[in-house]
Amino acid sequence: MHLQIPDPPKLLLTGTPREIGLSHGRHLRLQIEDQMSVYDEMFRHSCNINWDEAREDAEKFRATIERLTPHLHEEMQGIADGAGVHILDIVTLNCRSEITFGKFTDGCTSLSWKKSDGCRILAQNWDFAPAVQRNIAFMEIQQAGKPTIYMVGEAGIVGKIGFNDACVGTCLNAIRAHPCISSKLPIHVALRLCLESTSVAEAVRTLESLGGVGSSQHILVSDSDVSLGLELSPLGNIYLSEDEYGMVTHTNHFLENHLVYEPPWLSGSPIRLERVRELSRGVIDSGVLSEDRLVSTVLREKVFSDLYNSPQSICGQEDFTRERISRITTLFNIVMRLDPKNLGAEVVVGRPGSGLETSVVNMPWR
Repeated sequence: MHLQIPDPPKLLLTGTPREIGLSHGRHLRLQIEDQMSVYDEMFRHSCNINWDEAREDAEKFRATIERLTPHLHEEMQGIADGAGVHILDIVTLNCRSEITFGKFTDGCTSLSWKKSDGCRILAQNWDFAPAVQRNIAFMEIQQAGKPTIYMVGEAGIVGKIGFNDACVGTCLNAIRAHPCISSKLPIHVALRLCLESTSVAEAVRTLESLGGVGSSQHILVSDSDVSLGLELSPLGNIYLSEDEYGMVTHTNHFLENHLVYEPPWLSGSPIRLERVRELSRGVIDSGVLSEDRLVSTVLREKVFSDLYNSPQSICGQEDFTRERISRITTLFNIVMRLDPKNLGAEVVVGRPGSGLETSVVNMPWR
C-alpha cells in the first residue's frame, strides 16, 4: 500500500545572513547530511568523482561567491556551522550543477501566463532524483531591506523556486551545455538574487552587473507586469519575451541561445515543450481559466499531470531501465499568482494527479 507523501518542513528564517544560515543549518541538519550522501552518489555515477573531489572543485566557486555575493557566502557559512559541516560542503551543494557541467538528468517544465486582468501566473513541475524529495523544505526568508521570500528549496541550498512579496517569482530549467566558468555565479545563487529583487528588470540588472552565471541554465522570472525567459550562459544571455498568448514556456533545451555548445541529451525536451504549449493554449482558449480560483487546479489537472511520451512526460516518471541514481521523476508542482491583491502559490509535493502527492500546501502558509 502506497502512503501519501508527507509535507516538507516549513522554516521561518529571519535576521542577518549568518542568523538565517544558522537557523537553516540547525533545522535541516539531518536533511543536509542526507543531501551530501545523495549528491556524493550522483557525482560518482555522473562524473566519476567523489565528494572530496567535488569539494575541491567547489573551492573555486566559494571564492567567487565570497567576492560577488558576500552576504550569501556569510549565509552559507552559517548553514555549515548550524549543520556541523564545512562551508565547502554547503558550497558543493549550491554549485552542484556547475561541478557536474549539467550531467545530472534534470527534466523540468515551466510556464508563465498573463491573465486577462494583467496579472501573471508562474508555474512548473520540478523533476529530479527521487532521493532528493525527502530533503525538500518550504522556506520563508525575511531580510532587512529586501523582499520576503517564499521558496520551495533543497536543504543546504540558498536559492530555488518561489516568489517574494514584491511579486517576483522564479522557475528553473536545467540545460546541459559547455563551457562552465567558475569565476561567475552558480545558478542557485543567481536564483536567490532574483528572489531578492523587486522586479524582473532589477533581477536582470543584478545578474548582468555581477558578470552573469557560470553554467548554462534557464530561469523563468516574472513579476506582476512582465515575464522573461532568461536563457543564461557563461558566454552570453538571450531573453525570451511573452508570445501572442501572453506566455513563456520552457523545458530543458535552449530555444534561442546558440552561444554555447549544447549536445543532444533529453530527447523528450522538445516534445514536452510542444505538449505544454498545446495543452496550456487549449485551456486558455476554452475559457476555463477565467475563474481565478480554478487556475491552479486546472493547470495541475490539465497540463502538469500529463503523461504523454512517458517517462519523459510533463509529469515525469521514473525510467526503470536506467540505474536508480540516474532516474528522475516529478518531485513537486508549484503554481504561483503574482498578483499584489492576491499573492500566493499552491504546491503539491510528488507527481500531480498520481494520488500519492501531498495535499495542496498554500504559500505563504502562516
